[in-house]
Amino acid sequence: MKEVEVYTDGACRGNPGPGGWGVVLSYNGRVRELCGGEADTTNNRMEITAAIRALEALTERCRVRVHTDSTYVRNGITEWLPNWRRRGWRTAGRKPVKNRDLWQSLAALTEQHEVSWHWVKGHAGHPGNERADRLANQGLDDAADRT
Repeated sequence: MKEVEVYTDGACRGNPGPGGWGVVLSYNGRVRELCGGEADTTNNRMEITAAIRALEALTERCRVRVHTDSTYVRNGITEWLPNWRRRGWRTAGRKPVKNRDLWQSLAALTEQHEVSWHWVKGHAGHPGNERADRLANQGLDDAADRT
């Protein structure tokens, strides 16, 4: 089974406001970079979208190590998601889960692969995270230019 290293990041100006996401996929010495953005979004939506776009880019079942500087994404997918599902997509405080549409998409994609989630400190000089950050900001700038 192919093993893929993934770095993801999201960015937003205004929160809500224009936002972007960036992805760096690495497999067997090859690197693929992706980015995009939306004119009106939030940072958390862009962080989740980055993870979704990374997994969507895979064309076969892989073992994937996703690195994110978002504790929201890592905790959401590894800790909170099972409880949200059990409670009918409600938080522990019985409020609707924010970004449910994206969480459902991400959950479905993780079932197609063997995914492990790893937190990395943002803006700390880690090359994969720094590149994903630059891509997210490129996506943000592109989205802001379209408004």
